[in-house]
Amino acid sequence: MANVVLVGTLDTKGLEYGWLRERLLRHGVDVVVVDAGVMGTPRVRADVSRAEVARAAGVDLERLRAEGDRGAAVTAMARGAAAVVTGLYERGRLDGVLALGGSGGTSLATRAMRELPLGVPKVMVSSMASGDVSVYVGSADITMMYSVVDIAGVNRVSAPILANAVDAVAGMARGCAAGSRALRPADLGRGTTGGRPLIGASMAGVTTRGVDAARERMTGLGYEVLVFHASGTGGRTLESLAGQRLFAGVLDLTLCELADDMCGGILTAGPDRLRAAGRAGIPQVVGPGALDLVKFGPPETVPARMRHRDVRVHNPSITVVRTTREECAELGRRVAARLRAATGPTAVCLPLRGLSTLGAPGGPYHDPAVDEALFEAVRDGLRGSAVDVVEIDADVNDPSYGRAAADLLHRMIAATAAA
Repeated sequence: MANVVLVGTLDTKGLEYGWLRERLLRHGVDVVVVDAGVMGTPRVRADVSRAEVARAAGVDLERLRAEGDRGAAVTAMARGAAAVVTGLYERGRLDGVLALGGSGGTSLATRAMRELPLGVPKVMVSSMASGDVSVYVGSADITMMYSVVDIAGVNRVSAPILANAVDAVAGMARGCAAGSRALRPADLGRGTTGGRPLIGASMAGVTTRGVDAARERMTGLGYEVLVFHASGTGGRTLESLAGQRLFAGVLDLTLCELADDMCGGILTAGPDRLRAAGRAGIPQVVGPGALDLVKFGPPETVPARMRHRDVRVHNPSITVVRTTREECAELGRRVAARLRAATGPTAVCLPLRGLSTLGAPGGPYHDPAVDEALFEAVRDGLRGSAVDVVEIDADVNDPSYGRAAADLLHRMIAATAAA
């Protein structure tokens, strides 16, 4: 029988969790209810009490109650819930997890969900799900469902939404129980899965053709390529997995998250982008794909200081702005500094004819002089270092560029293995 774990605060959301449990039982799945509340009286019975959750966090429940600090209490109970949920999974009592809540409940439950392996079903019904959910999801495979109304009773609007969540997690949990889909870092081995070395790659819509060509070449050479969308979260996930040494090599040909981080764009991966593979000593081939643009939301969100530039609507949710010569030079210096610190084999491939579909010859962002400022900063920053600088007379989306980058990475991996 499949097991679904419900994690929440049974003092404030007890009636709703009771409703979820009854619906799940009708699906023929076993249910474990974990109470992570602190202050009020639980409104339904828990299988794992709040005192047990507090102990799992290494704190005393009564002390939390006496201190009356909501933030500290939520933080502690989130830590305890994560320990409890992980323990249930390890004991074979969790095939899926479901939670509901507002900002506090979402923060608490997703903290626990993020501790579970990839592939374990995780469904979060939240009033926060219509905005930026990266703080909740992180690099985990959490399914976020917008509750539309606040989680305050079961009514004609919330009932069908909660029922959909129940139906979804019950079905996923049964599938997971029938044949485990969980994927831990250890399951991937040290850079391999099923005998095929793993490659981590970055891609965006404006670099797809070039990265696809690289991916196809790497696949043909016997690798399995995991492609991460350079959307902020994708870059953070790539960095996280590279830091765990899950990859035999990294093919990082799309760096637009660096431009967003520097220029205030919305899809930044934070200040640690382009560091993990180097720290881990993993062979990496890097390309400055999409550093010719910064991404914002709809057109009205573009900062006033940038509206005089060449602004393009990429899609209804994303507007892009061309980077300047000065910005490109600084981006080149940052790329060089991060690559220069790498402890493993590293190369950078410069696509001399353009950095994106917009920056290719004939495109609106094609400006060789501005791109050259970036290239020159990379060359200067890496001069005298162990990093190879390879210049390719093609744009980033020319298949020859992608194949050349893939071949280079393959040679680096082979040389590392032979050493």
